[in-house]
Amino acid sequence: MVGFQIGAASVTRVFEMIDHAEPAPEFFLGDFDEEVFARHRSWLQPRYLEPSTDSVLLHMQSWLVRTERHLILIDSCCGNHKPRPGPGWEHFHMLDTGYMDRFKETGVNPEDIDFVLCTHLHVDHVGWNTRLDNGRWVPTFPNAKYVMARAEHDFWAGVAKDVEAPIVPRNIYNDSVLPVVEAGMAELIDGSGSVGDAITIHPAPGHTPGHFHADLLSQGKRAMFIGDILHSPVQIPLWRWSSRFCVDAEKAKESRREVLALCAERGDLLIPGHFGEPHAAYIKAKGDEFEIDFDVGNGR
Repeated sequence: MVGFQIGAASVTRVFEMIDHAEPAPEFFLGDFDEEVFARHRSWLQPRYLEPSTDSVLLHMQSWLVRTERHLILIDSCCGNHKPRPGPGWEHFHMLDTGYMDRFKETGVNPEDIDFVLCTHLHVDHVGWNTRLDNGRWVPTFPNAKYVMARAEHDFWAGVAKDVEAPIVPRNIYNDSVLPVVEAGMAELIDGSGSVGDAITIHPAPGHTPGHFHADLLSQGKRAMFIGDILHSPVQIPLWRWSSRFCVDAEKAKESRREVLALCAERGDLLIPGHFGEPHAAYIKAKGDEFEIDFDVGNGR
């Protein structure tokens, strides 16, 4: 089981699946340039780019953080039995994965979780917020506060109420977010804020309107959980390239630059939402350019 020690806090990966259905990099990444990208293919394959299909590989995974006082789950993947019909959504539709079995293998039960942090409210980050119980969607983590940015929540709540909006984004909010809101378990944050004893969250918009990153500080050691500020490690040296799934590519680019610079300056372990092995990295800065250090050890 993959994990990192950050001071007195431990971080454990909870794996759901590898998404092989993402498009080739020229469709996934805006501002794509084949000549530039070709310089990176050798180290991207096979962990981050599938050689046989030339598809970007994304790992669907959560991060379980044990601090001295709290148990925190960061992002909750895709979820089982969620209706995601239609072209382009097939790889999320009515899943039946072993995620919850792997979650329990950590020695933690859903009832033990104090906080669920939703870096943003996309399909692959909120699915296990709820589970199906006798035909109803109920919170999976019954004693947790579900933390999300107010701007993010309000945007997707508006989409869910728009009868002209595509069905899947409406379903995502209605089956994976609304039940925790109606149960009084959602904590909506404006700007930055503290979560428990060791985590702070900070806005990083662009991929979505209210995306945030979550910073862990324990005994002088740091890690930063960045959700989808970047999807592929190639977006570290090529940080100016946003994914085509970003609602505001320019804001996403600026958030990415700020996060990479901060990690380089402070020595944070960067933990993105979708990296393959080793699933995290340290960042080195040379002016406004960034390099990856995959020698993550045990969080140093």
